[in-house]
Amino acid sequence: MTSAHGLNLHLLRVFAAVVEHAGFSRAAQALFVSQSAVSKAVRELESQLDLPLIDRSAGRGVHLTGAGQALYQHARGIFALERAALEDVRERVGLRRGGLRIGASTTVAAYWLAEVFARHAARYPQLDSALVVGNTGEIADALVDCRIDAGFVEGPAHDERIVATRWREEPLQAVVSASSSLGAQRRASARQLSAQRWLVREPGSGTREVARDLLQARGIEPAQTLEIGSNEAIARAVAAGVGVAILPAAVVADLIAVGKLRTLRLPDGPPLQRPLYRLELANRPRSPALEAFLAQLAGSG
Repeated sequence: MTSAHGLNLHLLRVFAAVVEHAGFSRAAQALFVSQSAVSKAVRELESQLDLPLIDRSAGRGVHLTGAGQALYQHARGIFALERAALEDVRERVGLRRGGLRIGASTTVAAYWLAEVFARHAARYPQLDSALVVGNTGEIADALVDCRIDAGFVEGPAHDERIVATRWREEPLQAVVSASSSLGAQRRASARQLSAQRWLVREPGSGTREVARDLLQARGIEPAQTLEIGSNEAIARAVAAGVGVAILPAAVVADLIAVGKLRTLRLPDGPPLQRPLYRLELANRPRSPALEAFLAQLAGSG
């Protein structure tokens, strides 16, 4: 049974190190202790919990049981919050030191945050500021690990530890090459559009999820898709005649203006727009640096 004094954080830290370093010997090296001490700590934790955490019959490597997987996810959150708490305490000196790490998906970073973030960094040059770019899934992972203070993405995170707040709406457009006859039609049919090659983002991208839902709502089932890991690269591939796509209006505006892309009218359905979300870790207090950045972002409109 678990000790009446609660979970032993030292033993939990050793267990997490075994998982993260994929072995007892490497964990021992990282913790500067003997391998036998690491093995003893893990067995003691299993004894306290009265649950097997590691499947020792599964051969080489570290294979977690279901209980082990669940405990490791909790351990990640506990030690990430520990790091965040230490950093937050150091920052509470009137923004005279510390850091600000904002995570954002590629399009949000480039078109909605870059200017405000640059102004904030110039206003507080003493802060160690960083704008971390990744897809929605990557930003959510960074937030859970407390590697960033907040995230701005195209889709809500599918993680109960994260609070997603609707931030703003972003218009989208379906586009096709200016040389395509499809763009000359008043409105293409779902059947015609299903026959096209649709250019989509990689799994984990909020743009991919939103585009998929908008197509499904119109009865469009792409016969062929092509994954490209950047909205800007997709826009240029569409302009070159590779296929069609749904992209943020800000991304395609310049190519439409110079006549390389044309907007494509889709069958009736939900508005071509998507919500952008601000992600924060539940129960993690905002640092002074984050509060100041959010105030500046709100003031920018």
